[in-house]
Amino acid sequence: MGAEARIKELGITLPTPGKPVGNYVPGVRVGNLLFLSGHGPVRDGVPKARGKVGRDLSTQEAYEVAREVGIALLGSARYVLGSLDKIKRVVKVLGMVNSAEGFGEQPKVINGFSDLMIEVFGENGRHARSAVGMAELPMGIPVEVEMIVELAPEAAPRAAARPARASKTRPSARRSKRHR
Repeated sequence: MGAEARIKELGITLPTPGKPVGNYVPGVRVGNLLFLSGHGPVRDGVPKARGKVGRDLSTQEAYEVAREVGIALLGSARYVLGSLDKIKRVVKVLGMVNSAEGFGEQPKVINGFSDLMIEVFGENGRHARSAVGMAELPMGIPVEVEMIVELAPEAAPRAAARPARASKTRPSARRSKRHR
């Protein structure tokens, strides 16, 4: 089952990316990789969650925020690519958690994102990952995630078949004429 069918089966509606809050684009394709910018729980330029995890949000609440951030990232991937079925696998993820002093459960928070990728892409959703605590994140959001995905090879268009051109003179004959 492809990622688009899986999203539908899970009942997930992917958002269209909003206007970036800075001078950047949602994603950039380089060869067979798509680099997606950091996303947070922001809709129409307004944070849907704010605060420090371990003080204002529990680990479980932040897990749910990380899942929502994953949905936003998938929306941006679809926007850039046209279809999530063009994604072969999730390669690398950087999950940032706005952490209260002493909070150390960043991996549990970012599992909200990672678990979603596995739900959508199966084993191809497993990825290399960093889950780190930050002193602050933009607009006070609790979670930001960026990711790199590998794209499936696209079917190359077939080259039009050309008839073989017959040489009027043999190569050895041309050579001998030039050296006379």
